[in-house]
Formats: sequence, structure tokens, C-alpha cells
Amino acid sequence: MSLCSTIEGVCPLSCESLVGRFFGEVDGSTMASLIKMGMFKKVSLFDYQAMCKGGHHHGNSARPLLSVMLCVSFINTLFQYGRLIFTIIIITIIIIIIITIIITIIITTKKVDALQPCDTAYPGYMYDSSVREANSLIKCGRCQKMFVVQQIPDSNLILVVAQADCDCSRHEHNATVKCNRMKSQKVRRRPESCHAYHPKENAKECGGAAAIFPSLCILSSSLLASTLLRHWT
Repeated sequence: MSLCSTIEGVCPLSCESLVGRFFGEVDGSTMASLIKMGMFKKVSLFDYQAMCKGGHHHGNSARPLLSVMLCVSFINTLFQYGRLIFTIIIITIIIIIIITIIITIIITTKKVDALQPCDTAYPGYMYDSSVREANSLIKCGRCQKMFVVQQIPDSNLILVVAQADCDCSRHEHNATVKCNRMKSQKVRRRPESCHAYHPKENAKECGGAAAIFPSLCILSSSLLASTLLRHWT
């Protein structure tokens, strides 16, 4: 297919070649009319061996759970070795937190295009050889575009001649039609009664995790065991 201007006359020598491109991309209005006329039939093509870009899912392990014995031993260590150990531990914790934040930011901002197997579907168009010729008019706003289609004998090609002075690639937006349609719509009525729940629904509060309280028995026993171990040592 070629796009030629009328400056050089009826038979121009220089034309912009569009060989290999989809006809619907070059002249979408004419292609849509040919589909409506039945000259082309839209079919779905499937590719079961395609590769697609997967989503970015980053996962890591959960933070370890702190036990009561670990907290008690940590507090005893602080009391035994004084402020030096406490200062070293605090600085170490701060450094670990900063390193963790930096690593998390680097991982989340890094974009890796990982391909994974997938199934894809895309449209295709089959030519109906029973339709040998056709012509029609396309209304494009203030102008009309005429085109003629004819099958080339002894080949699988068709000749399309379309009017070039009427551009159908642009559509003028008319906001008045939508505004008048919104004004003509009726206001939705409110229901006469409120249906907040169904009569057969068993509505009651469930779950008891609104607050978490420490176990006094476990805490007391751990403190007692820690005191005894410290006394014996």
C-alpha cells in the first residue's frame, strides 16, 4: 500500500510506502467499514507459547517473635554489664534498622522485567473471497469519504481506492449531547423503607482479639526462674 499526493498528477512517481503495515492502522475508518460489509471477518488467534512480563512481587521472611525469657535475660544483661553494653546494643540496633531500610528501598525500586510463560489472544482478519467488489460512503463529521474495493484476479490481493481529502482519523467531541442527556435523566428515588439487615441474619459480634493482655502467670514464673538462676550463679 502507498500514500500518494496529488501534486505530481494522476500517476505520481514518489509515494510513501506502507508495505507490511496493518491496513486498519493506516486507514481505520475504511477497515471498519469493510468489516461491517462482510468483506473481512474478525477471528481470535491464540498463542499458547507466549512470554509475558510478570508482576513485581517481593517477599521476605517475617520478623522473629520475642519470647518472655529473651526479654528477661536481655534486661538482666543490661543491669549486669552496665551502660557500655547498653550503648553498644542500641547503636547496633540502629545500624541494623538503617541497613534494613536501605535494602528494602533498593529492592522495591529495582525494576526487573521477568518473563514468564502465558497464553495470549489477539485479533485477526480473514478475507471473504466471495465478495469481489464493494463501494460505500463514510460520514466523517462535515465531509464524506468514498472508497471502492475490488479483488485483483488470480491473486490474493484487493485494490482499495479511498478519497484522501476527507480525514476520518479525527472525531470532534460534542459535549452538548452528553449535557442534554444528563439533564433529561430522571432523579433516582429513595427507597420507602430502610433495609439495613436481613431478618434471618444472625447479627452478633464475633471474635475476641480486640485487645491482647500479657499472661501474668507466665511472666511471674519467668521472673522467678530468672531470679533463682541469678542467685545460684
